[in-house]
Order: sequence, then C-alpha cells, then structure tokens
Amino acid sequence: MSNNSQFSFGPATGIGSLPGTDAREAAKTATGAFEDFPFLPELPARGPGADMIGRTAGLLVEVYARVEPSGWRIGDRPGRDTKRAWAWLGEDLDAFEEFTQGYEGPIKMQAVGPWTLAAGLELRNGEAVLSDPGACRDLAGSLAEGLRNHLADVQRRVPGAQIVLQLDEPSLIGVLRGHVRSASGYRTYRAVDRQLVESTLREVVGVHANGPVVVHSCAPDVPFALLRRAGAAGVSFDFSLLTERDDDVIGEAVEAGTRLFAGVVPGTDTALSDPAGSVMGVRTLWRRLGLRPGLLAEAVTITPACGLAGATPEYARHALAHCVRAARSLADNPE
Repeated sequence: MSNNSQFSFGPATGIGSLPGTDAREAAKTATGAFEDFPFLPELPARGPGADMIGRTAGLLVEVYARVEPSGWRIGDRPGRDTKRAWAWLGEDLDAFEEFTQGYEGPIKMQAVGPWTLAAGLELRNGEAVLSDPGACRDLAGSLAEGLRNHLADVQRRVPGAQIVLQLDEPSLIGVLRGHVRSASGYRTYRAVDRQLVESTLREVVGVHANGPVVVHSCAPDVPFALLRRAGAAGVSFDFSLLTERDDDVIGEAVEAGTRLFAGVVPGTDTALSDPAGSVMGVRTLWRRLGLRPGLLAEAVTITPACGLAGATPEYARHALAHCVRAARSLADNPE
C-alpha cells in the first residue's frame, strides 16, 4: 500500500490553506515557495464551498451537500453550494496547472478524510453522518470514488507529477474517543470502534494506488500506529503537541519507513526563530530515539504546524520560505 521506497518526497511543503481569495496568487506562492514539493492551495476565505468540508463534499460521487445555518447537510441534488465548490476547485486546479507546466516530481493534493467528513457533514435529520454506521460506509465509498476521479484529473493536468494525497483528519481523535458533539450539543456520539476506523481509512487510502497517502492531524495524541496499519505512507502533525509518550510509536513508524511531516512553523503570525531553532526539537527527538542523524532528511518533511488561512498573506509567504530554510538546516546539520 505505502510505496515509499520508489518515491521521493520533498524536504518541505505546505499543509493546504492559505489566506486571501486569489487562486493565481495562491498557486504562484505554493509553487514558488516549494520548487520540489508544491501543494494545491485552499482558500477558505472565499466562503462556503472553499472551506475544508465544502470543498471535499464537492468531490463526492452521487452525494451532494448544501449549506444550512448549522453547517453542510446532505441533499438530493447539486445545488448552488455544490456548484460553487466545483467552480472554485476548477479555478484552483487551472491556476496550479499554469504554474506547474513541465514540472516533474512530487506534488501534494489535500482532501478531508472519511472520519472528519462524517463528523462534519449532516444527514437530512440534522445529526452528523457519524451517527449512522450505514451512512458512514456509503460516505466513505463515495469519497473513495470521488478521490479516484480527482487524482486522475490532476494527473492529466500535470503529467510529470508524482501525486501525494493528504487526508485531513483533525476530528479523528474525537471520533475514536467519542468526543464529537451531537446536533443539540448536549451529548456526544458514541466512540467508533478502532478496527472500523482503520478499515475505512484503509479503503480510502487504497484509492491512490500510484502514490503515497499522508494523513494530517493537528490534534494531540495522533494515532501513528493505527494510521500506519491503515496504509498511510506518512503522518503530518503539529510537532509542538508531541510529548515523550509518543516517542515509541514515532520510533516504530520511522523504522517502518513512515515519512514524518513535522509541523514546526506556527500557523498564525508570530516572530519566527532562526531556521535551525525551528528544527531543534526534531533533532532532540532523533537523539532521544537513538536514530542515526543521517536518516533525518530521508524521513522528515518540514511544514507549518497547520493551515495558514488565519495568517496574514505576508506572514504566510514568510512561513513557507522559513519551512524551506529549516529543512535545509536539518539536512546540512543533522547532528
């Protein structure tokens, strides 16, 4: 499933979202900052349909969603909101294609994973899809089919690209622990069985037969082992949320060939340390794990801690450039 061995990841990339509403400007930023690992930007500031849930709902096959005051809800046919999601994704892909003419190498596409989608999308009765096991199954199947079509479209547009698919799963821990709130807000949905979570993820990860899938979660206690078993070739996380409790699972993941997407650059405006300072924690972790320093650049891609939608455009550009410099520092001085 995870064909890391024939695949080279870039040393640094973005997570997904950027500030602003201009698709060409965003594509220029994402491709210019990361010459060897560009990503398709997302611009949620444009409104419903450009947000994380709406954008992925637009990829679904034979499942349509519309915006209600409470959020995205499944409907019978593609309405205005779905069409808007399609239009914006098309605009983003056109811009990305323009700036990747003749490019060969890894690129990254992002979509919401099946469990965060099930937690963030409502059934007709207003409860989350998560409340209904059959609906969860159908949603995962529709998402898998939609991703297959989307990846094929991207491959046609950028023929020389090796596509990395990132599944965003910020709600995954909440789903596993029964922390996702119901529509009323007074109760939470029952925790989903770990094996079901894993097998559903495996089904969606499996659609990308030609390249690796990375799962992104910016919550604490990322389930590294579960994601690895589900076939994820890489795990993307907020490095500041790691604790020494995570050491063993991270060590096992690295030894099994899992790529770490270490989010070390803050996602909102702040003063940044020097690039070497930003990756000091990664070096310290490596020493604690007893891994050889030479493995660092082979095993780690540097990213912002999360999406940059909440940052100023100036900071976002600065943060992306900082990721590249921090990755270089890690490769040049792994000790």
